[in-house]
Amino acid sequence: MKKILQQLFEHKTLDRATARQIMLDLAGARFNDTEIAAFMTVYLMRTITIDELLGFRDGLLELAVPAPLADFAPIDIVGTGGDGKNTFNISTLACFIVAGAGGKVAKHGNYGASSISGASNVMETLGYRFSSDTGRLQRELEATGFTFLHAPLFHPALKVVGPLRKSLGFRTFFNMLGPLVNPAAPAFQLVGVYSLELARIYNYLLQLDGRAFTLIHGLDGYDEVSLTNDTKVITPEGERVLSPQVLGKRSVQPADISGGNSVADAAKIFVKILRGEGSWAQNAVVLANAALALQGSGGYAAYDAAYDAAVESLESGSALRSFEKLISLQ
Repeated sequence: MKKILQQLFEHKTLDRATARQIMLDLAGARFNDTEIAAFMTVYLMRTITIDELLGFRDGLLELAVPAPLADFAPIDIVGTGGDGKNTFNISTLACFIVAGAGGKVAKHGNYGASSISGASNVMETLGYRFSSDTGRLQRELEATGFTFLHAPLFHPALKVVGPLRKSLGFRTFFNMLGPLVNPAAPAFQLVGVYSLELARIYNYLLQLDGRAFTLIHGLDGYDEVSLTNDTKVITPEGERVLSPQVLGKRSVQPADISGGNSVADAAKIFVKILRGEGSWAQNAVVLANAALALQGSGGYAAYDAAYDAAVESLESGSALRSFEKLISLQ
């Protein structure tokens, strides 16, 4: 690692093969915490290259525990995190809206590293038990339209760096990797990113893979549709900038979508929204993200039709039933 760091400190970059090997060595616990922290910090001071990101992804996927769910053609709604906005668990809630509307969702998530409550935090708090058992994941998808893949169970390297990422508390390149390494290889992804620069990188990588995807970036820095400002929406067909009025009928304030001060706060908000007791702003943000996922995954040609389907899923209680059934299976 000393040799690698020296190379990086001299403003040199890593080729894809070297980046892959570093991830393999990291997963094998060949580096200590100080070395890993120094390595991660490099990428806060300069942009990661395409080859570096591809190499890190290669290493993670090479070691990944498989999740053979392709027969379900699942979708994923995921944000990179790292936007520093402390919103409630919008993408995870949107997953249940999609499941309630008839979609199949294989959500890839982790504990919050740079946020108070990641997807894994809220799911665990609400009674979900993490598993990498294929049979169980398939049964959950069949019965509820949703299953959850806790990243450290599927990626040894993420398990190694998890405590260190949490103690550091700032965004690292692992935020960039999460949406690229869902072991279920979803047929469609709605991916939220924290910067336009990262959106361009993802656009290139996802098109390279030939996947169906929609990329979103809130122009005021959110890694999801926040309705606090316009949203950049990127698909293989091109780019658009959509207003809060188009996506959610009106704009909201940042305070309206806060995740609170603890995981317990986030869990209360989560259940409140699923029960149909969320505020107008909370509901609108979740519905907008779910609608983009429903439209992008091919179910609806028009955004307004997808939004109406999301509203029906929430207001009819279908999304809540999907969640309650999932928890009853634990």
